[in-house]
Amino acid sequence: MKRQIITIDEKLCNGCGACITGCPEGALQIIDDKARLISDLFCDGLGACIGTCPEGAITIEEREAEPYDERKVMANIILQGENTIKAHLKHLAEHGENTFLKIAKEYLTEKGLEVPQYEEPKSCSCPGTSAKTFSGSETKASPNHVDGTIESELRQWPVQLHLINPNADYLENADLLISADCVPYAYGDYHRKFLKGKVVITLCPKLDKDIDRYIDKLAQIFTLHPLKSLSIVRMEVPCCGGTEYIVQKAMEQAGKVIFTKVYVVSMDGRIL
Repeated sequence: MKRQIITIDEKLCNGCGACITGCPEGALQIIDDKARLISDLFCDGLGACIGTCPEGAITIEEREAEPYDERKVMANIILQGENTIKAHLKHLAEHGENTFLKIAKEYLTEKGLEVPQYEEPKSCSCPGTSAKTFSGSETKASPNHVDGTIESELRQWPVQLHLINPNADYLENADLLISADCVPYAYGDYHRKFLKGKVVITLCPKLDKDIDRYIDKLAQIFTLHPLKSLSIVRMEVPCCGGTEYIVQKAMEQAGKVIFTKVYVVSMDGRIL
């Protein structure tokens, strides 16, 4: 499986060990005077260790790696004591990893350990990439304001496939919409017709560079999350047909067969 994971530039690493305290998961050790990633299973790819490296030796890349295993991480963490447990729980909460946080707390309970209180997290990542969910307009008295403006039907953030975390909780049992980037500009009633009640992922099969990475990421989503429904909306232009190709290849890679509704929009804003 391809996923985000840290990489260490040995030429820049001076072996100071500052990253070790920034990784409560225990994925890093100092070996032969250099920081080493000792297990893909322990690295969540969220990059907490990056901020503690004074030499800028740690970055995040996307590569083939074993899936992160929260239960194995917790088995290692509880050996390090309550403060490390607190640091790990806070780390998960800060990054919105609610599924892993739930697994971690359940593991502690299974082992007869009390879930420690930890400091409420503050945002530690770019606001533009932090996962958020919003209430849909169905919870409001009226979808329109009195001045004629229309409520957004967007349910989550981010929306670009490059930025989506495949582990995000909002993907669980979602009505998922895969949308080509140009469609909202061409189809005037996009929010009401396509977006309402959906989790949306946007992409451009022509201009986005690494299509294989898109296939891998969607395959992870299809593997990790059952879906209520799957829809594709794309433009009529031939290059936009790549949207369907990406989704089909992702399903093949995930070993899934998911019934998919496909909508094609003309350049003058009609559903064909």
